[in-house]
Amino acid sequence: MIVLKNILVATDFEPASDAALTYGRALARTFGARLHLLHVGENDFLRASVTDPQVLNAAVARRLNERLTAEDRADRGARATLQVSDQPAHAITRYAKHEHIDLIVMGTHGRTGVTHMLMGSVAEHVVRTAPCPVLTVRHPEHEFVLPDAVPAIAEMRAS
Repeated sequence: MIVLKNILVATDFEPASDAALTYGRALARTFGARLHLLHVGENDFLRASVTDPQVLNAAVARRLNERLTAEDRADRGARATLQVSDQPAHAITRYAKHEHIDLIVMGTHGRTGVTHMLMGSVAEHVVRTAPCPVLTVRHPEHEFVLPDAVPAIAEMRAS
């Protein structure tokens, strides 16, 4: 039997991450798990910028918190966390270990070839180093979370 108590959705605010949040939210609802939403921002401390890094981080934190609904917070104890790191994959796996995450759900851009070689893949690194299973979601691809399926699943669990 699969037991999921803590589900982490890592987001970079791209469409694939929005799809990952849909999957993570549905899985958390189905398994009665706590939903964690994490964004790892770039460390801009040593980079020249016209914007105050604290102001920028506050804006990102607001954007992150807006992704969670009142239902997420009430029913699943959801929380949003913003971290800053030069190594987002390492920050995600470190968070997963610290918070005893049972499943990581994250979007992937599906880059290949030279772009993949130059930019690497945060999702690929997380898959290789995570302390738990990782579900990667591409957007737009085959969707299996349907709005009317969630009540039916909850009904099946209750019986």
